[in-house]
Amino acid sequence: MELINQHTKAIMEGCKERARAAGLSFTDESLEYIVTNRDLIELSPKVMIPTLYDYWVHDVEVLRGKGEYELYPHNPYETVINTRPPISFYNDNNPDWLNVMIFYHVLGHIDFFQNNLYFRHTWEYDFTGQALSDKRVIAKLRAEKGRWVDYILEFARSIDNLVGYHDELSPLFMAPETATSSRLDYYFDTFLQVEKKLPVGEYLKEVARYNDAIAQNREEGERIFFAEVTAKYPEMEAHFAKSQNVKRVERRDLMKFLIENSEFLARDENQWMRSVLEVVRKTSIFFQPQIRTKIMNEGWASYWHEKLFLVDDRIKGHEVDFARVHAGVTSMPRVGMNPYALGMRLMYQLKENGDKGKTGYEFNRLSDREERKRFDAASGKGDEYLFKIRSNYCDYLFIKDFVDQEFTDRYDLFVTGKRLDPQRMVWQYYVKSRDANDYRDMVLASLYHPPYIEIAPERGEEGMLYLVHHFEGKQLVSEYIANTMVGIEYLWGAPVQLETSEAVIEQQRGSAGREGVEEPEITWQRVVYTMKDKVLSRQIL
Repeated sequence: MELINQHTKAIMEGCKERARAAGLSFTDESLEYIVTNRDLIELSPKVMIPTLYDYWVHDVEVLRGKGEYELYPHNPYETVINTRPPISFYNDNNPDWLNVMIFYHVLGHIDFFQNNLYFRHTWEYDFTGQALSDKRVIAKLRAEKGRWVDYILEFARSIDNLVGYHDELSPLFMAPETATSSRLDYYFDTFLQVEKKLPVGEYLKEVARYNDAIAQNREEGERIFFAEVTAKYPEMEAHFAKSQNVKRVERRDLMKFLIENSEFLARDENQWMRSVLEVVRKTSIFFQPQIRTKIMNEGWASYWHEKLFLVDDRIKGHEVDFARVHAGVTSMPRVGMNPYALGMRLMYQLKENGDKGKTGYEFNRLSDREERKRFDAASGKGDEYLFKIRSNYCDYLFIKDFVDQEFTDRYDLFVTGKRLDPQRMVWQYYVKSRDANDYRDMVLASLYHPPYIEIAPERGEEGMLYLVHHFEGKQLVSEYIANTMVGIEYLWGAPVQLETSEAVIEQQRGSAGREGVEEPEITWQRVVYTMKDKVLSRQIL
């Protein structure tokens, strides 16, 4: 691994100038390295972080990567690390025109990392430096404790999706000077939304009325505002007083709870285990936004590498080469999903919507499909609209808000089904639905969504840890439950119970896969798993 030469660095600096002129925003410093195929195979299991702590699964993944490479030689064109300064890796045999395209793609990623609000906690973070420090801690512990370090790593990584990412993120957006009274918080957050279930329009009017009251009289504005509220809702004060006596349930992440409350980990001889858990938790929280913005991030980078490459005068004569490589990266598969392709097409659609003014009230009030298609207010605000979306959205909101029938029709998107052909005894794929709602639901179902596990210490008996899985339409992966709970039991130092929901499927014998057979009926039942002395038992509630 070595830094790129001065000739290639000059190409990168030229790309930075053009990207900034187009509106992208990123720090001046960046590091670019040339890597070999062997380097890439060894970096991939470590999420391309060369300083990440060592773990036996990484070695297994390297062996698997070497085997795959011998059969199907391939490598990513680039990869970039969100750290300070950002670091990117490139193959050592790229021609200049390909580097121009790749550099634009990388700059798109860096712009996204440094401006999307879901990455806010990483903006001033030298993660590679922190990872190196953590790696040394793990290596030192391994030298002292031997294989037990890897057991603790294994247990910790089995629950590293149960971390309080949003709890870490939200305080960064809370300015001290904007602190409001508990009465005001209750009124807007609970009373209007939960008790009164006020329509959105009425709720916004109430917010505007409060803002007007504060603007007219900063000192007495809230008192005057609540005088009118009390006249309109006489019961509000009684509800507020009652709410003050209700003990709030704090939503804690499991790993942090174990670090702070496990008596087993608190023993002098086990204190070192906390360090391991802290490293795994910290690493997981760092990567959370990248998992949650995969479609947006790749779509944003692909959008900009195409847009900037095609107007770059340094690559004249390589348009066909570019088209071939670009199509390979951003082609839309008929079955399955390519985040580069889906994200880039949505970006183009939103740019067009912004340019035509299809983002405001005048457009949204239209219900006729043809009128919506013809609408063009020529506002020319596509870039401004696109940059706002880049800053404020994650994949869930991006798909939920912008995948509509116009988009799916334009790009001929559909949901596929799979059925058994009894004549040929092969599986067939067919177009199951072209409805935008079905397509959107399919993409949303594929997104990262860790289970919501609540810790309920009041329900645990004799030191037992009781966990409640709040069912959100998906059951836990049953084959992982036993091994995960063994790890939690060890870290807690006492038995563990997990309450969750499981599907009960009633299907006619031999009907699976046959065309025309009705979908099996699914009912859900609550069950409790108990892990005690490394033995798992299950009870239906």
